Amino acid sequence: MKKLFLAVAVLMIAAVSTVNAQTKFLRFGVKGGANLGKLDGSGFQDGFKLGYHLGAFAQVNLVKGFGVQGELVFSSTKAETTDNYSDIYKGVSTAEDRKKINLNYLSIPLLANIDLGTPRLKLQVGPQFGALVSDKKVLGAAKEAFKGGEISGVAGLWLQLPIINISARYIIGFNDVKNAESVVTTSNWKNQSIQLGVGVSF
Repeated sequence: MKKLFLAVAVLMIAAVSTVNAQTKFLRFGVKGGANLGKLDGSGFQDGFKLGYHLGAFAQVNLVKGFGVQGELVFSSTKAETTDNYSDIYKGVSTAEDRKKINLNYLSIPLLANIDLGTPRLKLQVGPQFGALVSDKKVLGAAKEAFKGGEISGVAGLWLQLPIINISARYIIGFNDVKNAESVVTTSNWKNQSIQLGVGVSF
């Protein structure tokens, strides 16, 4: 997964450089805001928990009404296990009940930008590749509970003002991020998040 992550990053940079040389239209920017995330799976509390995200982006307009956008985003959310977590998973101690977990990802969304009647408002859809950068050993000192990477789908809206941009998107994980051997027979663990952001475009 880490090799795939690096390969996607290199390809994205190469593609943006090539298109920029041909179209001469490239916009950069930075953004940040709230990250409302939750971990779907047995033993975790339901509901979104507040975190944050920070990142940078590059936009390329390919033709009128359509472009692409690549980003590098650090996002942080929290999850919390239920009171009966140790009853659900074998070999897990009661110390894991009601345990708070920090999930920090470094993600690369690769999005299509589709104008919705005006260049100011865009529909954004595409895949996102993420690498977990927080401590994966949350189920005891020697057990890595989470896989190192995930693949997600992104859909949202982007409002481009003269300098400021405002975005709202929904992100849903496609793959099971569970890695602990003691929980392989239970339900999948998948991330979901809602990102609300404000940024500056150059």
